[in-house]
Amino acid sequence: MDLYKDTCLNCSKLITEAYSTSFTLGIKTLHRKFHQPIYAIYGFVRCADEIVDTFHDFDKRKLLSEFRKQTFEAIEQGISLNPVLHAFQCVVNEYKIDREYIEAFLNSMAMDLEDHVYDPALYKEYIYGSAEVVGLMCLKVFCEGDQEMFERLKKPACSLGAAFQKVNFLRDMQSDFKDRGRVYFPAVDIRTFNNASKEEIEADIAQDFKDAYVGILGLPRSARMGVYLAYVYYLKLFHKIKGLPATHILNERVRVPDNTKLALLLGSYLRYQLNAI
Repeated sequence: MDLYKDTCLNCSKLITEAYSTSFTLGIKTLHRKFHQPIYAIYGFVRCADEIVDTFHDFDKRKLLSEFRKQTFEAIEQGISLNPVLHAFQCVVNEYKIDREYIEAFLNSMAMDLEDHVYDPALYKEYIYGSAEVVGLMCLKVFCEGDQEMFERLKKPACSLGAAFQKVNFLRDMQSDFKDRGRVYFPAVDIRTFNNASKEEIEADIAQDFKDAYVGILGLPRSARMGVYLAYVYYLKLFHKIKGLPATHILNERVRVPDNTKLALLLGSYLRYQLNAI
């Protein structure tokens, strides 16, 4: 059974490495004991996201419904023949991750299968389910059963997840609308999107980053470096987007070059070693 579990966890690691060099880098800077659990969470999240975003030639609703059913069966039974779900249920059961977080995440994925005009309430619900609860799942792992720490860091963890997701929305506005017909920001018409609209969104994101930083400082040292690295990477991406006009982000996907990511890694490591974070 241990061999099967390790093999399933390695499958989630492969998925993470294939889909996100940035998150892989962040995970590698966590304490080794957190690597496999966070890979397992990312593998689960990525599979659900792929269903709604890329499986265009298949019945997405059916696939997501089956994935949801198999997820909770795996958690209840403690086993799955789907390697990603087996790895995920191991982490959910070991770290006592709340079912409500998993439900909220899958509900947000299901929202992507419908055509929505997002008002503030629906936008908040989507952000919570698609991003904030993922941060809370990871926080459960980092706290290792320390419920007092978890409760203290819940709000900043949600702010960090929200900041990441909103930056993704800004970066991907053009492709989300063109390829999927989605505009997540409330009261934003992509046809009239301008610098004033962009600046209003950016002010909201800046507050999320500010609130999140306080929580990073409260994390166990074994988790702090990895989370901080993801934070500074997204903050760099945010500042790059912020420095561009609205017309630019509607025509070109903004990226952080690999050499800049390396510099951020080295700078973050130095700050970590000097106890500056």
